[in-house]
Amino acid sequence: MSTETVVSIVLSLIVGAVIGAGVFELLRRRVSGAKQAEAEELAKQVVQNAQREAENVLKEARFEAKDLAFKAKSEFEQEQKAKLGELSGVEKRLIQREGVLDGKLTAVEKRESEARRREQDFAKREEGLAAKEAACAKAEREHREALERVAGMTAEEAKKQLIVEMESQARLDAVGIAKRTIEEARENAEREAREIITSSIQRVVRDYVSESTISVVPIPNDAMKGRIIGREGRNIRALEAATGIDLIIDETPEAVIISGFDPLRREIAKVSLERLMHDGRIHPTRIEEIVEKVKVDIDKLMYEEAEKIIFELGLSDFNPELIKVLGRLKYRTSYGQNNLYHAREASYICGIMASELGLDVKLARRGALLHDIGKAVSHEEEGPHAMLGAEIAKKYGESAKIVNAIAAHHEQVEPICPESVLVAAAEALSAARPGARREALESYVKRLEKLESLATGHKGVQKAYAIQAGREIRVIVRQEDITDAESFQLSRELAKKIEQELTYPGQIKVTVIRESRYVEYAK
Repeated sequence: MSTETVVSIVLSLIVGAVIGAGVFELLRRRVSGAKQAEAEELAKQVVQNAQREAENVLKEARFEAKDLAFKAKSEFEQEQKAKLGELSGVEKRLIQREGVLDGKLTAVEKRESEARRREQDFAKREEGLAAKEAACAKAEREHREALERVAGMTAEEAKKQLIVEMESQARLDAVGIAKRTIEEARENAEREAREIITSSIQRVVRDYVSESTISVVPIPNDAMKGRIIGREGRNIRALEAATGIDLIIDETPEAVIISGFDPLRREIAKVSLERLMHDGRIHPTRIEEIVEKVKVDIDKLMYEEAEKIIFELGLSDFNPELIKVLGRLKYRTSYGQNNLYHAREASYICGIMASELGLDVKLARRGALLHDIGKAVSHEEEGPHAMLGAEIAKKYGESAKIVNAIAAHHEQVEPICPESVLVAAAEALSAARPGARREALESYVKRLEKLESLATGHKGVQKAYAIQAGREIRVIVRQEDITDAESFQLSRELAKKIEQELTYPGQIKVTVIRESRYVEYAK
């Protein structure tokens, strides 16, 4: 291809490109002009719509403003009317009050005028009274001088003499009145006391059980009776030595009689014998084991019995050790009366009397329940049981009033409160009721206790039991402390001491027992 052809082709292409570009620019301008016209038309329509909406909103706002203005005006007018009504009511009330005040002011002015008039009258009367008083004083002075001239003594002397005579007469009158008052009070007190005591005794009904010195234990057959006696009587001797009582086995069928003055020992022997018969193994070693177990069980029984009575009386807060001492009264007697049940009955009576008199019922019951607590240890320690009981109560934390009630129930100290007096009265009432006590049994028991205490006072004595109704005393000595020769000497000394210090019918047999035991274990 020639150069001219190439140049012509290139020129043709350039011209074509220029023409295409011109055509494209022309077409672009036409399209752009159409879009611009369309946009301007659309803008005009939007502006027109906005103007119409603005006019509508403006019209609505004007209408709402008119409504709000109308409502506000109406509410303002109503409020003004209400306030005007209130103001008119207040004005009317003020006018009424003003009228009332005017009336009161007039009344006050009237009273003031009357008061001034009365003051003037009083002033005139005071002047007249002063003149009369001066005249009376002058007349009294002249009269006194005349009386002094006639009587020969001054007014002061006459006054002193009159006062002395009046005092003397007043004393005589006071003595008479006091005497009548005391007699009336005594009569009323005695009458009320009789009524309270009668009511208290009637409201406490208790059965009286006379304490005896024997217990009867039934046995199933004669074979058991033979086992109780044992070979050559060793079982019965072991039981008597362990309990300190007498076992009487006679011709009475199916019964063994336990004889002893101490209720506690008798109960231990009875329960031990019953357990031995139930167990079937009856020999000296087993007897000693059972007796020791029964002693522990009896201690527990006494504690439970004391707790039961405390609960019945509605009392509480007792020291456990004090309850234990109180339980020991279950097997102590006073003139044949059981001490624990006597304390319970006295507590009931004392509580009723305290209630009738408006005193502290629980304090009265507590003092009466514990009043004989000293009798639980009186056979072990020296001193009156009332003072021993007061020391025990104080030791275990009882109040000062309770301690005083115990110490004062036999008038050994002065009572510090009315409840102490009631405790003494309740104790006397319980003891004095018909059938409650018997003198013979108590004196018998005291003689046997004295007999035992004479023996236990000697060195080396382990136990001492008065048996056979006090006709024999059995003394058990420690083998390591006393020899056989010293045991013989002890029996002679004890017999002489009993002859010197005791009064008794017949004779008393003194038996000193020194037992040797040797124990080994096969391993």
